[in-house]
Amino acid sequence: MNYSETLTYLYEHLPMFSRQGASAYKKDLTNTLLLCNKLGNPQQQFKSIHIAGTNGKGSTSHMLAAILQKAGYKTGLYTSPHLKDFRERIKINGELCTEDFIIDFVEKMKPAIAEIQPSFFEITVAMAFSYFAEAHVDVAVIETGLGGRLDSTNIITPELSIITNIGWDHMNLLGNTLEAIAGEKAGIIKQHIPVVIGEVIDETKPVFENAASQKNAPIYYAQQAFSVLEYQQTFTTLMVKLLNNKNGEIHAYQLDLPGIYQLNNLITILTAVNQLKQQGWQLSDNAIIEGLANAKSLTGLHGRWELLHQSPTVIADVAHNEAGITQLLHQIKLCKYRQLHIVFGMVKDKDPQLVLSLLPTNAQYYFTQANIPRALNATELTEIAKDYCLIGNTYDDVNAALKAAMQMALNDDLIVVCGSVFLIAEIEPIH
Repeated sequence: MNYSETLTYLYEHLPMFSRQGASAYKKDLTNTLLLCNKLGNPQQQFKSIHIAGTNGKGSTSHMLAAILQKAGYKTGLYTSPHLKDFRERIKINGELCTEDFIIDFVEKMKPAIAEIQPSFFEITVAMAFSYFAEAHVDVAVIETGLGGRLDSTNIITPELSIITNIGWDHMNLLGNTLEAIAGEKAGIIKQHIPVVIGEVIDETKPVFENAASQKNAPIYYAQQAFSVLEYQQTFTTLMVKLLNNKNGEIHAYQLDLPGIYQLNNLITILTAVNQLKQQGWQLSDNAIIEGLANAKSLTGLHGRWELLHQSPTVIADVAHNEAGITQLLHQIKLCKYRQLHIVFGMVKDKDPQLVLSLLPTNAQYYFTQANIPRALNATELTEIAKDYCLIGNTYDDVNAALKAAMQMALNDDLIVVCGSVFLIAEIEPIH
């Protein structure tokens, strides 16, 4: 098989959560363990950092990988889902996994796939671990796919665990309370391995404390470690001045990820960096500064308050759940514009009522859907939106919706595309 045929095989033969939803989610680590056992347990052959959370784990993973890379470490990065290219999931020092490796890996693993019947995510995790082991990476930053305790990535014993935050998402799989969701995410906490908690609330703190106590894992809270003194933002950068609450030092950083929701991710990353330093990792101030300033170019991250066009301003953001949309709307309120246009689509297993109830009624709406079976039908979404006084037209795909928005918008208007990672993935270059 060539590369295209190999991807078709993976997409068509294996249950895929991003397309099918809950039916593709395996609540068990058995398949991943079986696959990795056939590969010689590659997950035991490299050091790792494990990151879970409802929101922010993608940005946190990429920025931390960028810092490690600038510090001179050969750094693997496993994230999901991808936007444009499957190989975005598996990178080393920002370089995509090679097509040849994927072709050879799938060909080699076909008998095991037939025997074990893994999901798409399970085989992808095994593939990433195998790639990192063969390349002899110094460290790999591993982002969970969904949850933590039963996530396929949770067969590693990392140097450090990170949980960015807990919010309402995937309740059909993770639980209907914040405590239950936190319990699933806390499943990545390992025996004697330090854990950094990005954001904590009254409901989740006891869950983390209990999980860490049971595992004798030192626990560190980012919000206790650092305070944001001030910040300035453009559409392409975020300048932040932080106070280290422990030693009183003040540091300034510039991020190339400009969303203000990156403030929480930044203090999480710096708390994690401090823990890694205590373990002997050589992470200089310059590596931290350079990594944060160039995370997008170093790692290839997209879709986080990403500027796609000016006059009118077009922003793409992967916000898709209550917490993400709330943060996005806070960001929008800080912007100056004449009229707000929102291109919006969701997937079926999110709660459209909850998210739609948050959206502003004074925006122009363009309802659409991603080209995946899991997408919520745009016509249905448009009808539900009317109950929340959100009025707009329906479009077959995101590019038709975005084209209509740009035709309607004046130069000083703001267009935001959001609601689904898969919607952002289908945006074509704007000319």
